[in-house]
Amino acid sequence: MSADDSKPRPGETVALTSSPPGLLNGLPQEDQNAIVAIVGKPVLLVGYDEDGRAELHFDDPFDIRTDEHSHTHSIWVAPEFIERYQT
Repeated sequence: MSADDSKPRPGETVALTSSPPGLLNGLPQEDQNAIVAIVGKPVLLVGYDEDGRAELHFDDPFDIRTDEHSHTHSIWVAPEFIERYQT
């Protein structure tokens, strides 16, 4: 089995294993909070960019004013920071 065979595929549910160094730098506090909140939680792997980074999409946990999801975030991380989500 090659390394590519074990790599999660677009459309799969993955977990961010930790926040990559520098990812949160310069982001608004609410975005930092949303990213930290999804570490270890199921998120959608959309695909990989031309540099091989994994594109992840996830919703803010909720907007405290409405108790609903506030908006979807997209982040790009090196593949070593994701793993297939195990239930």
